[in-house]
Amino acid sequence: MKGIVMAGGTGTRLYPLTVAVSKQLLPVYDKPMVYYPLSTLMLAGIREILILSTHSDLPRYEQLLGDGSRFGTRLEYIEQPSPDGVAQAFLLGESFIADEPCAIILGDNIFYGTGMQKAMKDAADKADAGHATLFCRWVKNPERFGVVEFNKHGSVISVEEKPAHPRSNYCITGLFYYPKGVSRLARKVQRSPRGELELPSLNAMYMELGLLDAEVLEHDFTWLDTGLVDTLADAAAFVRSTQAETGRRIAALEEIAFRNGWISKDILLDAAEQYGKSQYGQYLKKIAEN
Repeated sequence: MKGIVMAGGTGTRLYPLTVAVSKQLLPVYDKPMVYYPLSTLMLAGIREILILSTHSDLPRYEQLLGDGSRFGTRLEYIEQPSPDGVAQAFLLGESFIADEPCAIILGDNIFYGTGMQKAMKDAADKADAGHATLFCRWVKNPERFGVVEFNKHGSVISVEEKPAHPRSNYCITGLFYYPKGVSRLARKVQRSPRGELELPSLNAMYMELGLLDAEVLEHDFTWLDTGLVDTLADAAAFVRSTQAETGRRIAALEEIAFRNGWISKDILLDAAEQYGKSQYGQYLKKIAEN
């Protein structure tokens, strides 16, 4: 399975923070924002990952992440010439996907919870069986999000983008799994009134085919969308408090790679040395030595 991280866009809701820097390069407490979606894909066992961003920002991601080998992954980069919708990723990344199942995650979304890996494995199994899966969560203000509606059997019967009168309180988060052939179906997506290739249109196609499922994230999960100044601050506070309470780093990419068996102890120690006396570097050193 392949993975895609959407790290483009202009980040206007965070101005002036993002006037000169990509939103997904902003810090969320002790790590760049992009570390968090990357960690989600890596925890799912995905090692081949495509990062989509703007022409001006791609060199910064390459400087930060390189080819991914120090994380035990293979990273590729493709320019998104203009913010023409998330579904455009499947057209730009068609050769990368290479007719395999694919997970796509928005670069400003953070997921945290002990059952997350099982939920993603279930979604991967469904993708292998030809089904698309979206991840959703109950919220009190669904009109701010995409909304999914279920019938009494738990099947998806409607998906709407920011409806004025939501049919349910289940919002669609920024993580999706798709079966092979998603690029071919994405070619059929028509541009919305905003001029974009919208992901809800693609999801609706899978729904009409009876191939759209949903993974409901229960309340023991944490899902954070860091696209606003307040939610960015909330995310930093959550990461800080959780790490202090558990003694574990969230989204420490080298640690995930080490525990997955993708990199050796020596590579982990080298990474720790490169980070020097930072708390992050000292944490990696402790993981390697223990």
